[in-house]
Amino acid sequence: VHRVPLRKMKSLRQRLQEQGLLESFLKQHPYNLAAKYFPGIAVEPLENYMDDEYFGTISIGTPPQEFTVVFDTGSSNLWVPSVFCASPACRNHNRFNPAESSTFLSTNDTLFIAYGTGSMTGVLGYDVVNVAGINVRNQIFGLAETEPGDFFYYTPFDGILGLAFPSIASSGATPVFDNMMMENLVDRHLFSVYLSRDSQGGSFVLFGGIDPYYTTRGISWIPLSAETYWQITMDSVSISGAPVACSSGCQAIVDTGTTLLAVPIRAFRTLMRRLGATSSGEISCDAVSKLPNLIFHIHGKEFPVPPRAYVLRSNGYCTLGLQGMDTPTEEGELWILGDVFIREYYVIFDRANNKVGLSRLP
Repeated sequence: VHRVPLRKMKSLRQRLQEQGLLESFLKQHPYNLAAKYFPGIAVEPLENYMDDEYFGTISIGTPPQEFTVVFDTGSSNLWVPSVFCASPACRNHNRFNPAESSTFLSTNDTLFIAYGTGSMTGVLGYDVVNVAGINVRNQIFGLAETEPGDFFYYTPFDGILGLAFPSIASSGATPVFDNMMMENLVDRHLFSVYLSRDSQGGSFVLFGGIDPYYTTRGISWIPLSAETYWQITMDSVSISGAPVACSSGCQAIVDTGTTLLAVPIRAFRTLMRRLGATSSGEISCDAVSKLPNLIFHIHGKEFPVPPRAYVLRSNGYCTLGLQGMDTPTEEGELWILGDVFIREYYVIFDRANNKVGLSRLP
């Protein structure tokens, strides 16, 4: 059992806000969250990371070169910037140098991942990847050669370590956790995530085990509806006993790489209205104590998210941690249960049984 401590850092939104750059940045980087989940070419809009604050450290190569990464259950590739990349976004982050690793193997294969606001391109290579003391040998990963635009320039992380299924990996690259399982490096074919609230420390990803300290209230197991993302079927969403959305069932993705609750546009407008927020999500901080729980009905059980979780406070302002999302109509209604939801539950991602386990935190 191997634990990666995650640390909270100032989010991209906060950093841009402090520099007076937020408004112009948002105008230059329009995005559609849904693009990540309905890829034309492995589309993964990293605007999701605007508020993301949970990062861990891994190393690649011999001797090890360290990188700060987002552990993202909403994607499947591992990639980091490389010394071949001259983009400004690479120059102010840690870059992998294959010439300094005695265990690096190069390939002629290229990697292309399109984002909501551009793309990253690179080459694929193999090397030892160390995650929390687990040495994953011959792990395929992307060495970024271009990171266009200024989005990555401002992000506090170097790269991304995807924890979703191989079926959505770009260029058919085997994900890190799949190699951990194949090489018998974990006791159990599962990993679990604890994200602390507010400024508390102690967040982690635990590979190969479940920490019983966080499951004293029992675990509710939910079968996956697809082996792509960590996707489940949701029965409905209610407020104060009355259904407000997803009334005939819908799909939901449990995604550590999305900070907010991403909600289909129609349901988003309904929730804004019911919770007394402006169209941009602002709400009076005085009203927060009177707000109801959002109840997610999943697999016959209720999973409440209280206002302390779905209201975000920053610099004296209160906003709802919800974001509207357009999804293709033929796909039906899709919700993304991001960190706003995950902070209320210890989440177990079980590959052996293709289930998600949720244990409510005190």
